[in-house]
Amino acid sequence: MVPTVELERPCLLCRATTGVRDSGGIRCGVCGWRVGDTIDAGIPLPRIDIVYYLRFDQRIKIGTTASPRQRLAAIKHDELLAFEPGDRHTEHSRHEQFAHLRLGGEWFDAAPELVAHTSAIRGTTEPWHAYARWFAEAVARVMP
Repeated sequence: MVPTVELERPCLLCRATTGVRDSGGIRCGVCGWRVGDTIDAGIPLPRIDIVYYLRFDQRIKIGTTASPRQRLAAIKHDELLAFEPGDRHTEHSRHEQFAHLRLGGEWFDAAPELVAHTSAIRGTTEPWHAYARWFAEAVARVMP
């Protein structure tokens, strides 16, 4: 297990307060951003498309967005089950994969096979932590 350290300031990207020490210094324990690195103001922030899975009662919504905080705030739900990287093509594939469970629109029956699918996608990582890591990796790719 990697020992965690308390960050002097919240992470620049995800606001987490714990980090891990590695050969490159200290990195955020959630998104992996190297402490002390800044983002060049002249570089546009990357777009991260995700497919989200929300549970409301015994239904699961499979949708997509590039603005998950705004989108999820607008949808009544009981639980965020998972995020997976992907755009409308991935979302469409999931809708086809679970078409036999469709209740209407983007809502599907929370049958064991769909719940198992969301659990497999999620693994042991909290959805917001996964999103933070994808975002940090995308920002690092566009940095000079």
